Amino acid sequence: MSEMVPFGGGLARRGSRQVRRELAHLDARGRVEMARINQQADLQAERLSAIGYVGKRAMHEVTLLSQLEVQLSALVPSAIPRLVGIGDITALAMADVVAETVRKVK
Repeated sequence: MSEMVPFGGGLARRGSRQVRRELAHLDARGRVEMARINQQADLQAERLSAIGYVGKRAMHEVTLLSQLEVQLSALVPSAIPRLVGIGDITALAMADVVAETVRKVK
């Protein structure tokens, strides 16, 4: 059975340095790529948070708007058509703000 004996010549050392350099280069490229991926993930998570915040706020405001519409309708039944119209326009404007946020954040 033969054993491998390292060659101690200059060619082997030069090749070894080249291999180390190449491995270091690959490692550095891998780290840069991981940093890019992590940065993109962080950006996407922030986009989700922004859209979620605006959407939740809009839902809360629409709920308050609807509640007020019901209360005012009970006080003045003849105002129901106008209250519904104003409520619908306001709710649509809020939905438009949410949609605009999605477009801007993307």
